[in-house]
Amino acid sequence: MLPSEVYAKIKADTITNVRGTVQADILKEDQAQNTCIFSTDFALRLMGDVQQYFIENHVRNFYSVSISGYHIAEAGANPITQLAFTLANGFTYVEYYASRGMSIDKFAPNLSFFFSNGIDAEYSVLGRVARLIWAKAMKGLYKAGPRSQMLKYHIQTSGRSLHAQEIDFNDIRTTLQALYAVYDNCNSLHTNAYDEAITTPTEESVRRAIAIQMIINNELGLTKNQNPLQGSFIIEELTDLVEEAVLSEFDRINERGGVLGAMETMYQRGKIQEESLYYEHLKHTGELPIMGVNTFLSSKGSPTIIPGQVIRATKAEQEYQIKMLEQLHKTWKSESGESLIHLREQALHEGNLFESLMEATKYCSLGQITEALFGVGGQYRRNM
Repeated sequence: MLPSEVYAKIKADTITNVRGTVQADILKEDQAQNTCIFSTDFALRLMGDVQQYFIENHVRNFYSVSISGYHIAEAGANPITQLAFTLANGFTYVEYYASRGMSIDKFAPNLSFFFSNGIDAEYSVLGRVARLIWAKAMKGLYKAGPRSQMLKYHIQTSGRSLHAQEIDFNDIRTTLQALYAVYDNCNSLHTNAYDEAITTPTEESVRRAIAIQMIINNELGLTKNQNPLQGSFIIEELTDLVEEAVLSEFDRINERGGVLGAMETMYQRGKIQEESLYYEHLKHTGELPIMGVNTFLSSKGSPTIIPGQVIRATKAEQEYQIKMLEQLHKTWKSESGESLIHLREQALHEGNLFESLMEATKYCSLGQITEALFGVGGQYRRNM
């Protein structure tokens, strides 16, 4: 074991240089993705503790939260709703972190956004509208500096737009969505594999998905220049229309007591579900034409592709994980007990939970940590 002072120096140097993103957006979890485990208030506290720890320990290269619209869109929201809910969630975090005494310019550059790109025309201006609204609010309302005004976002092409009929067509849809993202100057991009509609992607399909990006970035001449779409009438008009629509949605959220108030009556979930139902209705009636799914079917009727084998963990892999967990509990039995007691104490006495978690994860499993925190923060319960 390393001497404590040596370990402390290595830890301090490492966390100031490591890069990555925490996927911890509790608001979109409640609104769309359904993987909440702690109560919303306690989860917000955890998120605030992460950001507080990052500020105090000079963690600048690791984003403290990925404020996600992707899962909102995948649950059925249209592009306007995705953008409005995601930005509103982002401003909610800004308000909460500021209420804890954190300086805007210490945490705003540490936030990142994550959007979905579909086929609809509005997606061609999603990023530029997001950046416009964010910059205006950061500069005018929060008096933040230049770095805080710069919204950074990742785009993933739309999983919901992929279909199990004529799955080869999915690469075409993904290519068009990737063009939207690259032309709109996204910071990073994930292109989906064509067979994600039916199974876990294969190495071959993932290579094709990556090739879409590589060809656009390295072979397509227009992407070597400034956004070729800006300045055109439709793009400028769409920018104004989408911004106006997003601000109108902000008003509807404010009328319901802000993001958290609207969540109490499940406003966001209800709107997402209504838009999902509307999309499915248009798809099934054929009013929204989708090639090879409800129109221009093949001579065989474009049947749904059934995979020969869905990729699953093998029995040996499952048993290995179980044995590893048992060994972890056995090896660190006394240390994990002490860590869990300390973690609960920190939770009860308003200590920084993330700091305690950094140490607890050396000896405890996620299950042990979760059970310990349930006793303090409570389990998630959806409003009825």
